[in-house]
Amino acid sequence: MVCLGNICRSPLAEGILQDKAWKAGLNWSVESAGTNGSHNGEPPHRLSQKVARMNGIDISTQRSRRLRPEDFEQFDRIIAMATDVIDEMKYVAGKKFNPAKVELLMDALYPGGNLDVPDPWYGPEPGYHEVFKMIDEACEKLIEQYK
Repeated sequence: MVCLGNICRSPLAEGILQDKAWKAGLNWSVESAGTNGSHNGEPPHRLSQKVARMNGIDISTQRSRRLRPEDFEQFDRIIAMATDVIDEMKYVAGKKFNPAKVELLMDALYPGGNLDVPDPWYGPEPGYHEVFKMIDEACEKLIEQYK
């Protein structure tokens, strides 16, 4: 699960998808990263943590990290929160970028729609609730598709 800073959207996506996978009996390892690395080592945004906690998911132990080229070798799927994130992933990964492994999260619900999960970073708490809902619905669909 990849966004820009790895403190708002992708930590929520990691927590939501991992929770759904465990509940579905899937032995998945879900991680998240950001393309810019500007928050390396930081916990998820306080509002991301709050909204996750309100929905029964604890993301407080996650720490931000930057996407690495090696991630394209280590992971089966790399899911972007937005189209601009895919562009940044190409830059970060360089020659290791593998488009066959990359998908846009909202394409799980709206194939080919190229819809982004908006970044709630600059907004108030209701935006984090909306983002949680979007990610939750898309992750539910991912579980259905890959189960």
